[in-house]
Order: sequence, then C-alpha cells, then structure tokens
Amino acid sequence: MADFSEKRTVRVTCPLGLSPFLETEIRDLGFTPSTLEDTGIELSASLNESIRLNYQLRTAHRVYSLVDEAVAKTPEELTEWLEGIAWEEWIPADGYVSVTSRVNHSKIENTQFANLACKDAVVDRMRARNGHRPDSGPDLDKTVLFLYWTDEQARIFIDTSGESLSRRNYRTESTSAPMQETLAAAIIKSTIWKPGQHFINPMAGGGTLAIEAALMAANRAPASLRNNFGFMHVKGFDPEIYYSIRDEAKKGVLKEIEGDIIVSDISPKAVEASKKNSATAGVDHLIRFETCDVADTPVPDGPGVIVMNPPYGIRLEPGEDLRPLYKKMGDFLKQEGPGKTGYVFTGNSALAKKVGLRSKSRTTFFNTTIECRLLEYELYSGTKK
Repeated sequence: MADFSEKRTVRVTCPLGLSPFLETEIRDLGFTPSTLEDTGIELSASLNESIRLNYQLRTAHRVYSLVDEAVAKTPEELTEWLEGIAWEEWIPADGYVSVTSRVNHSKIENTQFANLACKDAVVDRMRARNGHRPDSGPDLDKTVLFLYWTDEQARIFIDTSGESLSRRNYRTESTSAPMQETLAAAIIKSTIWKPGQHFINPMAGGGTLAIEAALMAANRAPASLRNNFGFMHVKGFDPEIYYSIRDEAKKGVLKEIEGDIIVSDISPKAVEASKKNSATAGVDHLIRFETCDVADTPVPDGPGVIVMNPPYGIRLEPGEDLRPLYKKMGDFLKQEGPGKTGYVFTGNSALAKKVGLRSKSRTTFFNTTIECRLLEYELYSGTKK
C-alpha cells in the first residue's frame, strides 16, 4: 500500500491569477513552496499532509501528489513506463479509477487517447497482478489519476482532491452566472477586509461572496461540507488522521462573529437562493438578507468594505443598458460608503468608467476566460486632503 508519511512532490493548482493568494495560504499552513506558476504551486508534502491542504485551502482547485515521472517520447514508451508502476499498491483491487490529463505532445492530437492509454496501462498492470481489473470511467468520486505529458516530460499524479475543491457543496440554489467559490475567496483576500469588520455585498446573486466571507469570519474550513476526497480511495489511507484534521479544524469555529455581513439583491429569487445556500453552508445566522435596490442597501457605521459584482456586458436592447446601473453603484458608494472601502468586480472596462470614481488600485482576475478587474475605491466624507 502507499506510504502516506513519505514526502513527495505535491502540485496544488488554482485558477489563472490566483497563485499569489494560494502561496500565502500554503505558507500560512507551514509549507514552503518550491515552484510558483500562474496556475499552480509545487511543494514537498506527504499524503497525510495533503489531507490538510485539501481541507484548509480556499483558493486551490486540486492537490496532486506525484507518483512517478519519466520521459516518454511515444505512446508505446508511455504505456511501458506506466505498466511498470506498482498500481496494485495504490488502487484497491475492487476499486474504481478515472484518469484526467493535460497533454501537449507533438505525437498526440487527441487528449482522450492519452487518458485511454493511461487507464489501459494501469488496469492491465492490476489485472496481471490481481487476476482482475478494477472498474474505470469518468467519475471523480473514487481513485483519480492525473497525467501530465509533454515531449520533454511525463508525470503521473494521484489526484488527492477528486472533485475540484471549488465545489464546497453549499450551492444548492443557482442564479445566473454564479461566481466560482475559489474566485470569490481570492477576491475577498484581495480586499482590505478583515474578519470582525462589516462586509456589505449589494447585488449578491446566489450569495457566494458573502458566504465565503462568513466562512472566513467564523474560521470555518472551506471543505467542511465535503465528505469525499480522492485521498480516501488510495490504499494506505488512515481515516483516523482525516478525522483528527477535521476535528481540530472544528475546534476553532466561531459560533458568533463581530461585524455585519449584509447581502442585498433587488430580485427576491436571488435573495432566496442566497438564504438557502447560506443555510446549507451553516452560516445563514451570520448574514443579514435584504431584498432591495442597490441604492437602498443598508450600510452600518464602522470599518468595512462594500463589494459589488455587477453584470459585465452592455446590452443595447430597450431596458437592458447597464450604464445607468454602474452610475447608480458609484452614487451609492459616494453617498453611503464614506468610511468604508468600495470594490467593483467587472469584466467591462468601459462600464467601469461609469462608476465615476477614481480607483486606488486595479487587481486582475480571470472569471473563467473573461479578464476582469477588481477596482478599489477609497471613500471619504467631503474632499480628500
């Protein structure tokens, strides 16, 4: 069986542009990154330590643990190398295995071929050793392998996460264009907000930003609602170590928090979705919900931030021009926001100008393939001197 205490190369992936936030998280957990890239960070960690990475990281997508690496110039060399790995020590004989990949190889045009070749090599090896092959398919809820293959390098990993860590399992109600949880966490970390301060989120949609803020304020682990990870389906996994990490995280959870977290949306359906998602996340008692126009969102006294994630596109059909909305947002920040710091997250620079405020900073993010900016506004009473 796999040695869960052995140090291995671990690659933690994240959406494009989030690696600075991921690096901070990794260092805060006591690990030292060895390689930093735009979409991932490598470090040395055991499989047992990967359990904690999966449970605690807010801006990560997956935690890969390296099994082996080689140079494979052809599909035949890839198959020979993979069949030489003792998969019977990693995958239960009666288990289920799936393969994902990232392939940039001159001899491979179809990445599905690489997935199939990898899967066949693994199950053929196990059939030769065990007398039968494990089941296989596309599901990511059991043992998951990740193949990285270029002309210069082939690496095979155990995906210790399985399903992406962005799936916190609290979003039971969806609204149009919901924000991914990892992106929401990074946006919050990019603001000056600290737990204990007010977090006001007009036009909240399904409430992802506010829920992520509430999880941080209550010191709730991002994966606390998940009960299945890839590492659970690797031979050698000790459930007691997972339980100890989970239970230790629970000890630090706060039942009450300082500072108000306020969600508002003009759509009753969106507010109801926010309430249901917050209840699933176990933080609905920490959030105040308001059904109102952005201009009527309550703003309590005291330090905090106002974070808005409006729609991005200018639609020229009657009644769908978003320019007045962005102007209204700017007016709201000017009139109700003094003493706070305002933030607007948008993928449309032309619309952003309609806010009518000079931004202090602009942080680049990517919402899937859309390049976006988080615009920061210092909000003063009267004139800044």
